[in-house]
Amino acid sequence: MNPPFGLTQVEFGLSVLGVLAIAALGFFGVRVWIARRRDARRVARVTGGAADFLRDVLVPDGNGGDYHLDFLLLTSRGIIIIDMRDISGNVFGGDQMTEWTLMDGAHRRTFVNPQSGLYDRIASVKALATDTPVEGRIVFTRRAKFPKGLPRFTVMLESVVAEFPRLGQAELEIAVSKYQPGWQRVKEAARPSPHFGSNPVAVA
Repeated sequence: MNPPFGLTQVEFGLSVLGVLAIAALGFFGVRVWIARRRDARRVARVTGGAADFLRDVLVPDGNGGDYHLDFLLLTSRGIIIIDMRDISGNVFGGDQMTEWTLMDGAHRRTFVNPQSGLYDRIASVKALATDTPVEGRIVFTRRAKFPKGLPRFTVMLESVVAEFPRLGQAELEIAVSKYQPGWQRVKEAARPSPHFGSNPVAVA
């Protein structure tokens, strides 16, 4: 086929490549935009009831190392640690189980019970916050299903707002005022984590 508009073969080839490159950039640009929108909605749901929050930080573990925290929230109930899990499939886990199982179609994987890691993170933040109450939740996105029910301290992303409802601004400021000293100590000890985004599930 002869190139149109009097173009040479080389010019026509470069034009086609240019069009393909623009299309590819547009495709990936849309995907990035969708991913950022999804992430923004997720952050809004997690932090909706918080007076302040930190995301993707490291806190000292008390033994010379650090723990990565996906979210730290300052709420009317104190400080809340959020361990995010974005996995797809049916999850079978329990409080006394060393490993939980993920069934995704015909694929079966296991991962370490995340409750133990959450307890360690709670202890580390408590050591910094002293008298401030510290709780933790393992939050799964809707891509995960729990056919046998949710284990302790495990919630779905859509339920975070109901569990930690947002108060009016004035009421929230009053409620968290007594927690501010502990929160400031945590903020001063925290530093940016190189592990961005949701906590990936460790599989065996």
